[in-house]
Amino acid sequence: MSQLTIYAEDDSNTVLLSTADFAEISKTLGDAGIRIERWSADREITDDMDDETIIAAYQVEIDRLVTEGGYQTWDVVSMHPEHPKKETFRNKFLDEHTHSEDEVRFFVRGHGLFIMRVDSKVFSVLCEKDDLISVPANTRHWFDMGPHPTFTAIRLFNNPEGWVANFTGDEIASEFPRLEN
Repeated sequence: MSQLTIYAEDDSNTVLLSTADFAEISKTLGDAGIRIERWSADREITDDMDDETIIAAYQVEIDRLVTEGGYQTWDVVSMHPEHPKKETFRNKFLDEHTHSEDEVRFFVRGHGLFIMRVDSKVFSVLCEKDDLISVPANTRHWFDMGPHPTFTAIRLFNNPEGWVANFTGDEIASEFPRLEN
């Protein structure tokens, strides 16, 4: 179940809102300029599937997003609890950063935690299978896959180089709750 928790930017102990109601999540994030939608990830995805098979399974959804947003490239990011580099990847995404383009993810398996800083608030969004999230360009954010990651997401990019992060150097990410599976 998707979950939204909003904190005051300067106080990780003050919860301003906590909800699992998807209509409320969608409206609240939409008001902050963050897109989240519920799509149907109805094809079985397993740890051993290669990226091409996953992309082929969701080509219709990818084509819809490409038409909508003019994306030039896409890929699959997938993580499982036995992945030998899971800790390295988790740490890479845990530092606050921005991108010069929207960060678009369609979760087709598992879950992950996107945390965004907007208008003096911190929006923590537990995204699950079926969630499509788009973090607007230049939005300060970080991502936590947890210590035992289990997710597969299709990523779309306007930049042909793919995922390019601009790290802020701010330590704020360490002050807020993380995903502890």
